[in-house]
Amino acid sequence: MTLHFQETGAGRPVVFVHGWAMSGRAWRFQQELQDAARLIFVDLRGHGHSAPASSYTIDDYASDLAALFEELALQDAVLVGWSMGVQVVLQAFPALRSRLAGMVLVGGNARYASSDDYPHGKAPVEVKGMGLRLRRDHQKTMGDFFKGMFAEGELDHDLYQRIVHEIVLGGRSADHEAVMQSLNILSTADLREGLPQVDRPVLVIHGEQDTVCPVAASEYLAQHLPMARLEKFQGCGHAPFMTRPERFNVVLRDFIAAL
Repeated sequence: MTLHFQETGAGRPVVFVHGWAMSGRAWRFQQELQDAARLIFVDLRGHGHSAPASSYTIDDYASDLAALFEELALQDAVLVGWSMGVQVVLQAFPALRSRLAGMVLVGGNARYASSDDYPHGKAPVEVKGMGLRLRRDHQKTMGDFFKGMFAEGELDHDLYQRIVHEIVLGGRSADHEAVMQSLNILSTADLREGLPQVDRPVLVIHGEQDTVCPVAASEYLAQHLPMARLEKFQGCGHAPFMTRPERFNVVLRDFIAAL
């Protein structure tokens, strides 16, 4: 599986992995970091400009990512994941460990669905409901999900328009089957067991008003990853790198420089 990616800058490789139903275009505002590192913005299979496939499991996404690192001979890299991309990079960590200097986990979790021993996720019935709504009206459901990524008062009109035009309208919609099958990852993936083995510095970033993934999920990650630090963005929802790009880029730049 060949992934489409965009590349800019030079220096330490920093690989960005987007979330569910998005594309590498989500990181549009992070291109300003090109003076600090070699930035690689990946489209997962079936997303953006990467080709569709017959299967969309967390193992598929992680294997594709490992193959990309091999193809580009990436070493001493930083891996940045957002939302579902957090689970993908955690799944890929064992295969990529020797190639990584650190990781950044944004608005994600080790397990999306809550359970008896994990109260920091969404009720499983909510994921099922999302699938039903997508089958009824895909476009409206995706639009509602996008709007729900942002906290009340987080965006002014100009920034919202900039995000819509540069990230949403400037990209390509994910394959419908990729969107639907990837819901299974949100229902079933559980990366908690591997967290103690992540022996690299990890920066965990989360918007305090995130309603897609509660901030408690990142607090859990920070507690169970041996070398983690948590940075909370007040007044932010699910995508602080879009709504507070200046601060996000400073925090990311400092983390990369300190490795």
